Amino acid sequence: MTRVVFCRKYRQELPGLAAAPLPGQLGEDIFDNVSAKAWSEWQHLQTMLINEHHLSMVDPEARRYLGEQMRKFLAGDDHDKPSGYVPPS
Repeated sequence: MTRVVFCRKYRQELPGLAAAPLPGQLGEDIFDNVSAKAWSEWQHLQTMLINEHHLSMVDPEARRYLGEQMRKFLAGDDHDKPSGYVPPS
């Protein structure tokens, strides 16, 4: 049976992740409060942000920036979007 969570981003019950996507308390929070749909959308946006801003994951500032954007996105808050991006309808 699919695990269901009340998704923080979509504010409704949706299928959850099969496992915590990150280690530690942050990963557990995402596991408990973020749907698989929202996490998948974040991964897609994260890839676009990395490419658009030419981010290097060895750069602590780039990782901090992505962490900040991830928290905003998963909370449903305003977050950075790639220039010219139009979300699918």
